[in-house]
Amino acid sequence: MNQPPDREYTLADFDFTLPPELIAQHPAAERSGSRLLDGSGALPVDRRFTDLPGLLLPGDLLVFNDTRVIKARLRGEKPTGGSVEALVERVLPGFEVLAHLRASKSPRAGTIVRFADAFDAQVLGRAGPEEALFHLRFPADPLALLEAHGHVPLPPYITHADTADDVSRYQTVFAARPGAVAAPTASLHFDEAMLATLAARGVQRAAVTLHVGAGTFQPVRAERIAEHRMHSEWFEVSAATVAAIEATQAAGGRVVAAGTTTLRALESAARGGALQAGRGETDIFITPGFAFRVVDALITNFHLPKSTLLMLVSALAGHDHVRALYRHAVESRYRFFSYGDAMFLRRSR
Repeated sequence: MNQPPDREYTLADFDFTLPPELIAQHPAAERSGSRLLDGSGALPVDRRFTDLPGLLLPGDLLVFNDTRVIKARLRGEKPTGGSVEALVERVLPGFEVLAHLRASKSPRAGTIVRFADAFDAQVLGRAGPEEALFHLRFPADPLALLEAHGHVPLPPYITHADTADDVSRYQTVFAARPGAVAAPTASLHFDEAMLATLAARGVQRAAVTLHVGAGTFQPVRAERIAEHRMHSEWFEVSAATVAAIEATQAAGGRVVAAGTTTLRALESAARGGALQAGRGETDIFITPGFAFRVVDALITNFHLPKSTLLMLVSALAGHDHVRALYRHAVESRYRFFSYGDAMFLRRSR
């Protein structure tokens, strides 16, 4: 059950001016080489990401999202010769997928689309909310075909075509379960050396899975944020992770989410009150006034103006505090979005 917000929030409450040159187009030379804005206190503190172990305590539990980004973007053409660009949103049983399609004219059911000049897919019809997706049937395992012929689904604000560097860097070092079309970007900062340092400090580790969908980039169009309809994503929280969280809480440790997707999975698993293991769809929309049941602290990147993720971090750390942190980040020339810098936040209540 949500707590009532201290006031009614509108889209303008989550807007800010971001100079375009602060949008990171490439990752730092080293995974852990980014800056870290420490927002855990009343005033911002500029740090390096390698300082993170000093902000965590022995007995804390750091939870990651182990989803794996698939090469979800395909280029093809219709029998008429018209070009088609597909972004596979979800892989279904029976060699079928749900995808966003961009074409000069939407293909009808029955149309055969030739992708990457390598295989044919049949359009079965429209699907999803407001029929925004297309239902396609591939001739073989979609994950294998995407791996062989697809492209890394870089976010719309990254302007270059994907390269071999993106194949490795737009993926976490612990990615295990394929299905995401966007990376859990806060976790891109972690390398094996950082994980070893955290383990040596006594920071425990657990994982959830949330397959990030393209809806994460969809703008909020409702001026009153309470009227926004959130997209749905598949998630799973295992019994082992629930047990680790319960043990951490019983011992007085903190549950620290690596990224907003991890936080969304954990709080989705506790929507009924107590944290429960399970899997399913979540359309959880976390805004100021949300009653957090699991997460005590968050590691996250900097998010887009007016985005649902900026609303989420504002719910966790406080709207005014987050606005002040973002002003500081812009003034201090932090790098924004997926390949940008990170911040560390504590739950305000």
